[in-house]
Amino acid sequence: MQLVLDTEQQQLRSTVRKLLADHNNVRSVVDGDDAYDAALWRHLAELGLTGLVVPEELGGAGAGHVERAVVLEELGRALAPVPFLASAVLAVDALVALGDTEVLPALAAGEKIGALAVSPEWGPAPVSATERDGGWVLDGHAPFVISGDVADVFVVYSADGWFVAEDARRTPLTTLDPTRGQAKLEFAATPARRLDTADPAAVLEEVRDLASVALAAEQVGGIAKVLETTVEYAKVRVQFGRAIGSYQAVKHACADLYSASERAESLLRHAAWAADHDREALPLAAATTQVFTGPAYFAAAASGLQLHGGIGYTWEHDAHLYYKRAKSSELLFGGHDEQLARLAGRLDGVS
Repeated sequence: MQLVLDTEQQQLRSTVRKLLADHNNVRSVVDGDDAYDAALWRHLAELGLTGLVVPEELGGAGAGHVERAVVLEELGRALAPVPFLASAVLAVDALVALGDTEVLPALAAGEKIGALAVSPEWGPAPVSATERDGGWVLDGHAPFVISGDVADVFVVYSADGWFVAEDARRTPLTTLDPTRGQAKLEFAATPARRLDTADPAAVLEEVRDLASVALAAEQVGGIAKVLETTVEYAKVRVQFGRAIGSYQAVKHACADLYSASERAESLLRHAAWAADHDREALPLAAATTQVFTGPAYFAAAASGLQLHGGIGYTWEHDAHLYYKRAKSSELLFGGHDEQLARLAGRLDGVS
């Protein structure tokens, strides 16, 4: 097991961090009319990051989930408003598991954006499939589709199996997190292509486990950024003639942030390693990671917001954006009770 990044992985992190420092424009989405940062998405695609885990023969980089986690940490650290989680994680992982060769190259190259349509409970979306004229059509809707407002390709899991559609009526949703779009999709006799697999439900479970690791990576990056900015602020903010970082209560709060960051990173490293090297251990590792990182990120963001004082509550400061991202991420793949139940199920029978 490898819990420390090697030299190449550290270089990848440095490259992505510099890219985000130079090109990330979160305020173009938060304060402007952009649905996502299209220029940053193009830069990510040019570096081959949108197809990291896609096999090389299909136009991807053929890298591992550890490398993808490194990228996601940096995206989460910067609150990058790009559809990476939806396209380069959810849609790509589903299509890789299903053995698709038609859409994957375009998603890997970043030429198209993908989105995954399932139910909020991670079951079949309320969509029916009908065979018609030698093909398939979809009818129904899918609520709360991540990046469904900007996607070109929809990977749909229904009671009738897995399908790929390239058309849908989309209604953008107003959500807590302004940096990650969601939409309701509606299908009405929409042409679709069926993806055959012996066990559709098993594919969904695999996608969810990998998505849990990917989301945890974003959360780990967010915790690290909150820790960094809060400690820096505590050094320069003076109250009653002293830097607030000199007060014991603030020291304790910062120490708690550091502890949460270290534990979350360790859990992430193990889960990402399992995704690459021990798939039998992945379900338990992914569930364990999500149970901790979701609440830990929200607690860190709340603490950071409080320690920034009045300025942290202003719209111009980014503290509230991390707070909103942390809460929405904690609920994105099921609330804490659901995550605990999922972990308990994975622990059943483990000695």
